[in-house]
Amino acid sequence: MKKRVQFLLLLIFISLVAACGGDEATPTPIAPPATTDVSETAVTPTTVITATATTLPPPPTIAAATSTPTTEPPAAGTNLLTAADFGTDRNPLTGELVDDPAQLQRRPLAIKISNAPPSFVRPQSGLNSADWVFEHTAEGHITRFTLILYGKDVEQVGPIRSARLIDVELPAMYDAALAFSGASVGVNQRLNASDFASRLIRSSDPGYYRTGEDKPFEHTLYGRPATFRQGLDALGLNTPPNFNGLLTFTSETPAGGEPASNVTIDYEWEVVEWRYDEGNGRYYRWAAGEPFLDGSTGEQVSAANVVVIAPFHVEDATICEQITNGVCTHLSVQIQLWGSGTGFILRDGQQYPVTWHRENRNDLLTFTDADGNPFPLQIGNTWVQLVPTWYDDPVTISP
Repeated sequence: MKKRVQFLLLLIFISLVAACGGDEATPTPIAPPATTDVSETAVTPTTVITATATTLPPPPTIAAATSTPTTEPPAAGTNLLTAADFGTDRNPLTGELVDDPAQLQRRPLAIKISNAPPSFVRPQSGLNSADWVFEHTAEGHITRFTLILYGKDVEQVGPIRSARLIDVELPAMYDAALAFSGASVGVNQRLNASDFASRLIRSSDPGYYRTGEDKPFEHTLYGRPATFRQGLDALGLNTPPNFNGLLTFTSETPAGGEPASNVTIDYEWEVVEWRYDEGNGRYYRWAAGEPFLDGSTGEQVSAANVVVIAPFHVEDATICEQITNGVCTHLSVQIQLWGSGTGFILRDGQQYPVTWHRENRNDLLTFTDADGNPFPLQIGNTWVQLVPTWYDDPVTISP
């Protein structure tokens, strides 16, 4: 039986609890988490990041498409429930073993990736190498991604596009640097006044290159994470992250789930689908009915965990994202990913109701079950689907 009604009730619950009966389409804004005032200490990123000169890589090449890549499930009996369980060689964002513990002594990268129009930007490069990926709506109902790249290496990522208000939050959560192509005036002001302003990697900094002369210029920007980190090294900023909070993981399927072999999210401009593969315990992504590929490898994008949550989405009347004929046609949307709210986590072919938490600005996004205990993720990468509260019944979960 499909779970449309369940998700609709979730949105109603969020509206009643957080908005106290207010109009769901225009909910009362929630104050962001408290943080130190950085307006007088923030570093405007005028310092040029330098890096060791390297030869530009060729344009991204796409391997032969593989819709069901071979991925081994995590070893049975692995439980990462306390900080001590991770030791020095497990990634705290995925629970995975790393080839070299030194990989965990570097700064995470938050990288802004385009998702529209499909004919110009797909297949994007680097998606399967990210520890976490956040998908959110931008103006016109299109979606964009913010990748959190930490435990793995990838030669190139892209196409890289401009930041949105959500990117004032995500780098703070993961103590990351932000790589992006630009931003609207209002979003730029927020980024420049943020607590990670010294870690903004702009398109004029080393590590970016252009490719694809057969498509519009704005869709041709790619980046090399290794060079981004060289630039951070030069500024003394490629230091170990300070993660505020603990994610828990287990390779064992938690009790209390319900079958969930498929979830679809209707973002209005495109339907996203995740299909479960019992062979390796992963969900594979489809978009508009087609396998969604990683341009770096040609493999289909997959995730060990799919998180579906619906934080308030509130238009910010002070920031215009798109002007047409001198008129602002799209305001910036503030996705209020702070406080707490309800949602679902899909793992191991099961769905689980959870509460997400982010009480302080620098907190990781964490999850608890109905009893208030930390909910363990499956070992591996996580995709977060941020769904606007004003959508009408957008999520379908099938057993």
